[in-house]
Amino acid sequence: MRILLRNRAYRRLFTAQVLALVGTGLATVALGLLAYDLAGGRASEVLGTALGIKMIAYVAVSPLVGALADRVSRRLLMVSADAVRAGVVLLLPFVDQVWQVHVLIAVLQAASAAFTPTFQAVLPDVLPDERDYTSALSASQIAVSMENIASPLLAAALLLIVDFHSLFVGTAIGFVCSAVLVVGAVVPAAPRSDRSRFADRLVVGVRIFTRTPRLRAVMALNMVVATCGVITLVSTVNVVRDLLGGSESDVALLLAVSGAGTAVTALAVSALLRDRGERVVMLAGAGVSVGAVAMAFVLAFWPSWPLAAGAWFAIGCGTALVVVPVGRVVRSSASPADRPAAFAAQFSLSHLCWLLTYPLTGWLGSLAGFTTAWGVLLVLVVAASVAAVRLWPRALPQTIRHGHTEPVDHNHLDAQAVWDGAVWVHTHHIVIDPDHTRWPTPV
Repeated sequence: MRILLRNRAYRRLFTAQVLALVGTGLATVALGLLAYDLAGGRASEVLGTALGIKMIAYVAVSPLVGALADRVSRRLLMVSADAVRAGVVLLLPFVDQVWQVHVLIAVLQAASAAFTPTFQAVLPDVLPDERDYTSALSASQIAVSMENIASPLLAAALLLIVDFHSLFVGTAIGFVCSAVLVVGAVVPAAPRSDRSRFADRLVVGVRIFTRTPRLRAVMALNMVVATCGVITLVSTVNVVRDLLGGSESDVALLLAVSGAGTAVTALAVSALLRDRGERVVMLAGAGVSVGAVAMAFVLAFWPSWPLAAGAWFAIGCGTALVVVPVGRVVRSSASPADRPAAFAAQFSLSHLCWLLTYPLTGWLGSLAGFTTAWGVLLVLVVAASVAAVRLWPRALPQTIRHGHTEPVDHNHLDAQAVWDGAVWVHTHHIVIDPDHTRWPTPV
């Protein structure tokens, strides 16, 4: 990590990410208190709607950003997103209607849907060395985990001396500082895509995912993460208060256990990837996630603190094993010109999974109880894990000897290309692009 921080551009971008995460964490606490102030006993309904709006914004906006990322300055895009987020959170203390909260949250999350995938697509260009990039992915996941632990504690400390409206000011300061850091960073321009039509650029990311075998497996693994992680995000309060009879502080502690599992595992992922590769590590994460959901299912029958702590820690571990390597897989599966669209597609598709599991878990949990809800989640996580294994076979090569049966740009053919009388045959690392619109069959 120390070596990474010597890279000035990365140091500024990583610090900007951390400050934005802290600001987001403070906003999460303040938003909950604002919802209670406006709606009282209906606060959870307000927050549930806000969470749904967040997921819809993430799913809908990020592909639009991916289609524009090579046509505008990525630094300007990230700075503008931070400016919008700062402005929105400064308006939130002045709202007095629930609908106003929902409108502002939609704008806020749309800006986040512009910032995050752009940041993710910039990192491979700032850190071209794969080892450095892998370390950066681990650092980002650790930062997210630590934010889940530190932001509530910071908010609690601030609330001892200020009212909750002041937390929104702290959030705005975080976003402003993030924007200032991005302004001072050297952000490489995205290579310009050869696709001139906006509609083509809009769908190219999803097309790359659906036509690349290992990315189809990533889509299944996204469901694994959403199915496993939703237990901590939706059910922790009820598990602690209703199932285990704990206090409000115990809620924070159990969430911290999950965050610790993610952080500890993220630290080890770099070494695991060097020894085992992305496929083994990510599928191992799916296996850990299946075990974690199974432990939660048992917890519904035999409540105990050790079992809850083990399940929540395993959820954090499984999440890190899947999420940290995703960036490497996406980077190696798209050309530089299509990389912004591919990262935007991953952001959108992963949050589509959360959009499905959030209401499923919440509604089932409230209507039928933990046993039914977690039983359904167990079936889903097993099915998604099996799909990931089948979609990502062990012998799947990335470098393929293949032939071009259709006319091909001769600039694409290298010196080793051979004309066999019918097709040009050559060998190289495959990505879906204008020269390879389908995954080729080896020859």
